Amino acid sequence: MTHRQGRFGAGRSVLTFLAALGTLAGTALVGAAPASAAPQWTRLATGVRYGQFDISGAAGPAHAHVLSVDLRAPRVRVELLYPGAVAARATVSRQATAQGALAGVNGDFFNISETQHPGVEATGASVGPAIAHGRVLKGAVPGGQRFGPALPPGTSTEDVFGVGTDRRARLDDLTLDGSVRTPQGLLPLGGLNQYALPVGSVGAFTSDWGNVSRVRATCGTDTDRAAPCSTDTYEVTVRAGHVIAAAGTPGSGPIAAHTTVLVGREAGAQQLRKLAVGSTVKVRHRLVAASSRVPYRFALGGYPVLEDGRALPGLDDRTSATRTAVGISHGGRTLYLLALDGAHGGLTIAEVAGAMRTLGSVDAFSLDGGGSTTLAARLPGTSSVTALNHPSGGAERPVPNGIGVFSG
Repeated sequence: MTHRQGRFGAGRSVLTFLAALGTLAGTALVGAAPASAAPQWTRLATGVRYGQFDISGAAGPAHAHVLSVDLRAPRVRVELLYPGAVAARATVSRQATAQGALAGVNGDFFNISETQHPGVEATGASVGPAIAHGRVLKGAVPGGQRFGPALPPGTSTEDVFGVGTDRRARLDDLTLDGSVRTPQGLLPLGGLNQYALPVGSVGAFTSDWGNVSRVRATCGTDTDRAAPCSTDTYEVTVRAGHVIAAAGTPGSGPIAAHTTVLVGREAGAQQLRKLAVGSTVKVRHRLVAASSRVPYRFALGGYPVLEDGRALPGLDDRTSATRTAVGISHGGRTLYLLALDGAHGGLTIAEVAGAMRTLGSVDAFSLDGGGSTTLAARLPGTSSVTALNHPSGGAERPVPNGIGVFSG
């Protein structure tokens, strides 16, 4: 059974782990302090705890920072952290502070650079789908356009970690379902606020996108991120159900509320050229879950590493790096947010899966790592949210989104 079938198990508690203290999937916890192998928990709020511990990996010990989040606590919730636009970045501590979060970790992989396309602006937008406060922000880019390590077999850019309106966390897939109705007929919608559109498609950009240029959406192909930008592009601006402007190349700048910019490449561009100013156009889009029938309050991308208590087959067991991950237990009611310390070694993805299982996770999901890995929180007696781990780049990296923990 997979996460696409929406199953849950009863996760082992941290107390069970402390009693066992065994080696699991090649990963054992060893004491951050000589007297104990346990995370040294600090209560941040009712239902939210912070702890640290060491993990023994193939490349040596790694130091982990963990948030334990009990979603059964009435005042506790998790939401998407993001800077207010899809194509924007800010540090986790700044995002958490701006949104009033108690703590948070970084989220999805993202369009961090454009060395293959000189002169094209990197958007900073994330790879996978995103939902904030129940509102769909974006869809997933084609698999060949993603940034980050190779995906494990059987996973895709549509994989998400999310929390439903029932306050239960899940792993799932979210697929874009949309269309553009024109006087000439119905066109499938290939993307929503994405830094990369499928070849030959039409994508929609809304005010959620931000100010960044939309040119990057027409670069690369479905299988090759570095492929040249398309020379056959077109965009139209739709407001109140009618085309109000058109251009031969994708533009930039803010998109007004209740306005949609349609960007086409190749066959999609050819279809948009048929629309004159004043043409009637209706754009429809939604994200469809593969498993859950419960609407998502928030979701973000990454990829699964643990399902039903078992590590996914084919996980990388050679490359050690700084990592961020989120685990689920107790039927989706308990979360473990883990970020490794950039100053104290790293783990392979296979070792991350083992560490998350040892913490008590039944399902676990890998998020962006390396210089992005950050766990920030407001500790008791302090007034600000700060990074508690040491980011591997020496300072917090601006990222497009994250998981925010709120209390109150």
